[in-house]
Parts: sequence; structure tokens; C-alpha cells
Amino acid sequence: MEFRARDHVRGLTALLSVLSLALVFGAALGAIPRAAIPTAPAAALNAIPHVNAVISTVAIVTILAGVRFVRRGDIERHRRMMLASFLLFATFLVLYLYKVVVQGTAEFPGPDAVYQFVYLPTLAIHILLAIVCVPVVYYVLLLALTRPITEVFGTEHARFGRVAASLWLVSFVLGNVVYVLLYVIY
Repeated sequence: MEFRARDHVRGLTALLSVLSLALVFGAALGAIPRAAIPTAPAAALNAIPHVNAVISTVAIVTILAGVRFVRRGDIERHRRMMLASFLLFATFLVLYLYKVVVQGTAEFPGPDAVYQFVYLPTLAIHILLAIVCVPVVYYVLLLALTRPITEVFGTEHARFGRVAASLWLVSFVLGNVVYVLLYVIY
């Protein structure tokens, strides 16, 4: 009996989502021991938030370009932009998780009122959208990668792709707002 990924997209989506979210929560909650990860120099660790802000901004551009290309019927460019978006997202996540495991999460340095009424709600929405985004992005990506382009049109790729792109965009934008609050304004 041969295993074909295209016949198990939902199961693979669930598996990848659980593994990814377990890694994220494991890092955020301190379940991954710091000693298990080599520590980069302080300058490299301090650069991660700034590098991730650039990555997020580029991802916003590639997602918007991907949406524009698919609306124009340029499927190959759409595919390239969305794969680039996924690779940017993966790079962002690896860097972010590395920093969280090694240094912990960043403390908000601003006033308590901004923390309570701006930062926390923005961060909460960003995190919620990022969590919801993971399985939707995996599902859309797996639908596209396990089929020839001509067969993708007969799947739920377009319907879920609109949801994935929207969630991704808002999550990346809110992530940049969090960055500005943490590292630029305060």
C-alpha cells in the first residue's frame, strides 16, 4: 500500500499543525531547555527582532503580490510569491523561537496604560491569528504542493487561500505593530 500525500492532506495538515504549535508553545512556555540550544553572541540575539521585522515586512509584500498575481491569472508568479511567503514565515519563526528559548520573551518597556490597552490587545490578536493561521496555511500549501496546478482548481485551495492570506497579512502587520511598540517607540 503506497502512501500518497495528496490523499492525506487533512491528516498531514493536522500533524504539521500540532507539531508546529507544540514547538511554539514549548519554546514560549520554557519547555525547551536553554542548555539544549547553543547561544549566539549578544549582538546576533539583539538583531533578531529587527531582522524579523524586515522579514515580516517582506512577507506582507510577497503575500500581497501573490494575491495580486492570482487575481490576474498569473498562477506561476502567485505560486512563487506564496512559497516565498511561507519560507519567510518559517525563517521568522525559527529566529523568533530561538530568541525566546535563549532569552525568553521581551518585556514591554512602555507605560502601563499603553501596555494594558494597546500592547496586550494587539499582541493577543496577533498571537490568536498566528495560531489559527498555522493549520489554514498548511492546508492551502499542501493542497497546492501535492497536485499539478491544473488539479488545484478543483480543490478548496482558493477558498481557504483567501482566509489564509487574510489571516497571515493581519498577523504580520500586528506583529510589526508589536515590534514598533517594543523596539521603536519605547
